[in-house]
Amino acid sequence: MRKNTTILAISDKQLFENSNKMNNRQLFLDHVGQTSTAPLCLNIVKADGSKMWDVNEKEYIDLIAGISVCNIGHRHPKVVDAIKKQTDEYLHIMVYGELIENPQVEYAGLITKHLPPSLNNVFFTASGSEATEGAMKLAKRFTGRTQIVSFKNSYHGSTQGALSIMGSEYWQQAFRPLLPGIVQLQYNSMDDLELITEETACVIAETIQAEAGVNVPAKEWMKALRKKCDEKNVLLVLDEIQCGFGRNGTMWAFEQFDIVPDILLLGKALGGGMPLGAFIADRKIMYSLTNNPVLGHINTFGGHPVCCAAGLASLKVLLEEQMVEGVFEKENQFLQLLQHPKINEVSSKGLMIAVKFDNFELNKKIIDKLIEEGVFTDWFLFASNALRIAPPLNISYNEIESACKTIIKVLDNI
Repeated sequence: MRKNTTILAISDKQLFENSNKMNNRQLFLDHVGQTSTAPLCLNIVKADGSKMWDVNEKEYIDLIAGISVCNIGHRHPKVVDAIKKQTDEYLHIMVYGELIENPQVEYAGLITKHLPPSLNNVFFTASGSEATEGAMKLAKRFTGRTQIVSFKNSYHGSTQGALSIMGSEYWQQAFRPLLPGIVQLQYNSMDDLELITEETACVIAETIQAEAGVNVPAKEWMKALRKKCDEKNVLLVLDEIQCGFGRNGTMWAFEQFDIVPDILLLGKALGGGMPLGAFIADRKIMYSLTNNPVLGHINTFGGHPVCCAAGLASLKVLLEEQMVEGVFEKENQFLQLLQHPKINEVSSKGLMIAVKFDNFELNKKIIDKLIEEGVFTDWFLFASNALRIAPPLNISYNEIESACKTIIKVLDNI
């Protein structure tokens, strides 16, 4: 009799767990704001290093790191410890920018220590999109001009201002009217640089266009862009929200072009897995937000102490474990292994890689099959035919080999 009771108890428990799984999926669809009509609906319950596990204990190699957020991997012990330590001291205490909060101060100091001298003042935000918004306001306030130049196939966030400078009418058209005074140029075009004038407050560009499918500009063009901005007294804003913190093989992608921006945008990896963004400039530029009007830019949760503690620990790990030094070697391993007749092209810069196929339909089939096979990836906003690879920088060589073998196997059988 006891044996039957035990079997019944186990059966009831399994039914309850299975019911919860089904309920969570439906609750997700019913009550969580959706961004597409066909979300993946993977119920991830654990992530560690370069791996994730779903509710059924299925393991996935994570090839996108939360879209370049988890540069040092998921749940690094030192980041988790820093979060726990900070929660023992205080959480939110005051709107950003009024009180001296040690995690903010220490993190701003460490970031600027690893930047050129002119990028010495950090304004923390809660996201990369908010960093874009703040930089746009700063450029207008400092220069007294209103025109902003951006580039086609660029992505800087989805808020109203960031959307206004996005380089795609497909995503803009449903939300017009957007901000006036936006001029869009062709990325990597020397001729279009002539459209930057004395009316321009700033030029905002991704150092490397991510959502365009890893579009890497010519070094000569980047230097010409910097020169044109200098000639016209225009602020150059470089968006490294996706490519900062070693993603492209150097701490900052702009180092590879021998230029320095006037304003730098950061986000994603900045928080070590926690929500955090920033725009960074020289103090004399940033100080213009303090007057006419006072509180020219304010932010409730930007620079949240727990997020800054996590980000500070993450940057220390990145430096101490020398993760950036191995990026180009790991990129080369991907490039050597990702060779197949169905692959049209592989565009890359460090561990930001786009594997391009004939069309979106084929790419989506490949992505879906890879997820079934335990390799997690997705596509790019402006290059839907390209498969995204942007894993944690500390992904192992064995994990790279395993992921690439699975990709080739899927291509062989699709």
